[in-house]
Amino acid sequence: MAQNSFTQHCRQEADTTALAQKLAHSLSHFFQLDSSAHLNISLKGDLGAGKTTLARHLIQGLGYEARVKSPTYTLCEPYPLIIHGKTLAMNHFDLYRMRDPLEWQEAGFVEHFDEPGFCLVEWPEKAEGTLPAFDIEINLIAGTDENQRNIIFQANSSQGMAILEKMRIQ
Repeated sequence: MAQNSFTQHCRQEADTTALAQKLAHSLSHFFQLDSSAHLNISLKGDLGAGKTTLARHLIQGLGYEARVKSPTYTLCEPYPLIIHGKTLAMNHFDLYRMRDPLEWQEAGFVEHFDEPGFCLVEWPEKAEGTLPAFDIEINLIAGTDENQRNIIFQANSSQGMAILEKMRIQ
């Protein structure tokens, strides 16, 4: 029976990298089945919890070979991804510097939440009440060592559950 959440303890960055690659593989499989789909994924956690590190390894795990930049100052970094011969939009948001929940809408980002591909949103609580629902929520909790963390995955849709289930059987 499918579960809608699981937790992974990562002792070092290599564990986080491996987990991001599992997520990338699961997303790749999902988009192979439906290249017109759109997903929303949130990344929550305190400063230094590893959100951007996980995002970088996920994007690279999906085949992006150029430098993956943090969107801290730009709010959004787009990454066109080629998955199974189809180009999908991947938009990485970092809302940390936002002061008002409506700023992302005023910047014209809402259109990205409808195009085939997915949006990965760091600090979604900064735009609470204005963002679409998340298919997967990822919460990173830093451990005592700087590379140690617990990563909690929560699926909120049938698509999110299918992706987490694929991750579990890898």
